[in-house]
Amino acid sequence: MRNDLERIVDLGLQFKRSRYSEIPSMKNRVLGMIFEKPSTRTRISLETAMVQMGGHAIYLNPNDMQMGRGETIEDTARVLSGFLDAISYRAFSHQNVARLARYAKVPVINALDDEEHPLQIVADLMTIKEHFGYLRGLNFTYVGDGNNMANSLLLGMAITGVNITVATPKGYEPGEFYVKKATEISHETGSRVSITNDPVSAVKDADVVYTDVWVSMGQEKEREEKEAKFREFQVNEKLVSNARRDFIFMHCLPAHRGLEVTDGVADSINSVIFQQAENRLHSAKAVLYTLIGF
Repeated sequence: MRNDLERIVDLGLQFKRSRYSEIPSMKNRVLGMIFEKPSTRTRISLETAMVQMGGHAIYLNPNDMQMGRGETIEDTARVLSGFLDAISYRAFSHQNVARLARYAKVPVINALDDEEHPLQIVADLMTIKEHFGYLRGLNFTYVGDGNNMANSLLLGMAITGVNITVATPKGYEPGEFYVKKATEISHETGSRVSITNDPVSAVKDADVVYTDVWVSMGQEKEREEKEAKFREFQVNEKLVSNARRDFIFMHCLPAHRGLEVTDGVADSINSVIFQQAENRLHSAKAVLYTLIGF
């Protein structure tokens, strides 16, 4: 499992170094992209990756498909499998992604749902390895909401041997399943997994400090309540002073500056957020080539 994930990370780094040379051909390969939620980085990186590798991507809005008129996910999976080489699905429900994958006969890529965002994690690991040169043994701290990003980061860091601490307000911890699974994996890889409600202790001696928006898509009604409860979890200059001097700051974007992170951190010399965003393209190439390359 660890070797497979690191192999994809290394392939992304290889693709980034080579740019347009030595990119393997995916001529005639077609990716169908179902998006129930808005997207900048995920949609553009997947489409661009397919184009640069010689393939094609089709944007599929459920409202423009029979899914929007009641066709079941199971039937949609069967039909699309006859047309496409792979399907990416950005969904409100993790269960719907699982249903599509269960009935599809081609690879299904989770392009974000309410529980996970695995594509982002590949780019994150790629960025960390690009900066430090290695992954195993680094100290990674996530501060903020125990959302889909926290869940996926727990798995990704545990798989690659990175020590991960997640700091959230009480009641906003990551999913129990993901904490348990990451802990089980860590016993095999030597990673350390920790969940806390203290952001200061969490950031102490961190090599990487990471945050995400406090209010995810679909949670707009909780905005006022969450912003009040998360104030002490803002990643600001005072908080990151507890990290290692050469730490890097990461954010999956979009950032709500002045809320989960200050301009002083987001624009600091420690910030790699735009390098991280660019790596969505190269990591997408690595994922796609691994799944449907010749």
